[in-house]
Amino acid sequence: MVTLAANPPAPSPPGAESKTPVVFEDVHMSFEREKVLKGISFQLRRGETKVLLGVSGSGKTTVLKLAIGLLKPDRGRIWTLGTEISQMREEDLFEFRRNIGMVFQESALFDSMTVRENVGYRLYEEDVPEDEIEQRVLEVLKFVELEQTIDMFPASLSGGMRRRVAIARALINRPELLLYDSPTAGLDPVTSNTIIELIVKQRDFYHTSALLVTHRLQDAFTMATHIYDPRQNRMQPLPQGDVNPDTSFLVLRDGAVIFDGSAPELVQSDNQYIREYLA
Repeated sequence: MVTLAANPPAPSPPGAESKTPVVFEDVHMSFEREKVLKGISFQLRRGETKVLLGVSGSGKTTVLKLAIGLLKPDRGRIWTLGTEISQMREEDLFEFRRNIGMVFQESALFDSMTVRENVGYRLYEEDVPEDEIEQRVLEVLKFVELEQTIDMFPASLSGGMRRRVAIARALINRPELLLYDSPTAGLDPVTSNTIIELIVKQRDFYHTSALLVTHRLQDAFTMATHIYDPRQNRMQPLPQGDVNPDTSFLVLRDGAVIFDGSAPELVQSDNQYIREYLA
């Protein structure tokens, strides 16, 4: 194994005092009377990447939006980075989100801006000095191995390159939490593997806590069975039978959590739905 006042305050969830990155406690969510989440509870520990699995419509992306405050639950409580955000005001959430990096499924780059301007967008908003912006943009572009694109526009980039730029943009503020929404969706297998290799590198190099939604089981198990080797600057498989201790799985079905655990536990599950899903 590789180890990498007047009213009394509401009780805190386990780990809130130490800023457990994400805690969901009996969270319910509906859209137009259709229940999307039905009382889900889970925790993301510090330095962990939790991969969210499930068929389309099971509630995976909704979990990400709740974790960042883009949606508010009908019932239940959510703590992100030690702060309860379930009913936080939008103006407070705006500042709070500076500690979180988000990689959207479609990259969500601004086509009228260069790669430099896209990646450094938050820093420009914060009036960071130009020389510091240049240094930090180059730093994250080198991390995703795209420093040569700094003056290019998104239209000139391939789909995989756009995703890598989106990851660079998510890293620019050195976030405490990363949220990935289907980062390999719509990409060919080779490009998908490049993106997952980059996410593994980020996990093992920076040890940032992350929630990752994917529809590809191959991506999920690659995350669990590989590790970044800094000497070769590439992803390497772990010895057979070993798994990365900082990667776990959360399986949703019809808005409920039916599994929360490691890759070996998932493979050995006797839940009939999970066995069919893995097959």
